[in-house]
Amino acid sequence: MNNALKLKPLWLVVGYLLIAYIFYLSLRPDPIQIDIDNFDKYAHTFAYFVLMGWFVQIYHHPKSVLICAITFACMGALIEVLQGMGGVRFFDYYDMLANASGVLIAWILSITPFKNILFYLEQHFITAH
Repeated sequence: MNNALKLKPLWLVVGYLLIAYIFYLSLRPDPIQIDIDNFDKYAHTFAYFVLMGWFVQIYHHPKSVLICAITFACMGALIEVLQGMGGVRFFDYYDMLANASGVLIAWILSITPFKNILFYLEQHFITAH
């Protein structure tokens, strides 16, 4: 099966927008507050799962997936450092762990058919003729 994405440039733009949105949400002075125990940690895990999961759709080669995992784990750590430097938000090791957990979950799923969701959608719904 050739899993070449026909709309790869579009999917990359969406991925870069996800990165920008995570930076925005993470560095804005007024974080989203929802009154659910540990909501913050679930949100971190989910955000980084979506981010890593998105790029796993685009890059399938194990080396590329590893680079994405390292990049996004480092991005999560960088954001925590920036939050600690800003004086409004706080540095939190548990947020870094939650970020890395989301990356790890998507990375593990990258060896399953999960990595072909965008390809499937392109073939069956978006670019079908």
